[in-house]
Amino acid sequence: MTAYGELLPSVVEAANRGADFLEARFDPRTRPADRAAMYHLGAGLEEGSAAAVREVLDGVLPGAGWFDAEAERSLPPGEWWIVDGAEGAVNHVHGLPEWAVTIALVKDGIPQLSVVRQPVGDLTCTAIRGMGARRNDRPLRVSAKTGLDAAVADASQAGNSPGTHARFGRAVAAMSDRALLVRNTIPTTFPLLRVASGQADVFWQYEPDLPGTAAGTLLATEAGAVVSDLSGKPWDLNSPDILVAAPGVHAAALEVLSS
Repeated sequence: MTAYGELLPSVVEAANRGADFLEARFDPRTRPADRAAMYHLGAGLEEGSAAAVREVLDGVLPGAGWFDAEAERSLPPGEWWIVDGAEGAVNHVHGLPEWAVTIALVKDGIPQLSVVRQPVGDLTCTAIRGMGARRNDRPLRVSAKTGLDAAVADASQAGNSPGTHARFGRAVAAMSDRALLVRNTIPTTFPLLRVASGQADVFWQYEPDLPGTAAGTLLATEAGAVVSDLSGKPWDLNSPDILVAAPGVHAAALEVLSS
């Protein structure tokens, strides 16, 4: 086991603590009345879960920083914890099941270790760079598809500008002409897990947020996926966009999305 692998039990425990906080507050009947109520509930979930995670991980890796999405737009060199205490909070507050705690340890822009804990279904996904990806101790593997016409493609809407939204709409239309099925889904981690497990074949996103991509991308690539930006260049956490796909369809998906 690598040096980072030795940290895995502590990271799993931290994810469990955060997930316990979320699970205790989950009610399938919840329906926020408006945007303000939705954000109030989501912020409380994120704050409480992230605090539980940090309580376990503080001091586990001396010198590692804590990425703050509110304060930083890119990831500086070095080792960083990237935590989303309530990945999919918008789902949680609407009584939907796709929410989780995600933890990634990143070094110089490259994810090294990740854990995703999803209480609904009792699922724990783990990955260590160079050592594969697992869900509840079973290996994850991407699909063997070689044709985009048989591929399920997922995207996650991102960005806050009309230009990005227009680009996203054009890409969905172009991919719909080539792929079997195109879906727009949130949060980012779940479509990446579907690629990792072979249940989907392509994922792309513009202006990806770091907490959403750090953990899930490592799980997908350790399961055999190919990752790049949408110009075909090598991807890291500071890249402006992302494409993650099964090896047999990555080139075709890149052709569609880069045109």
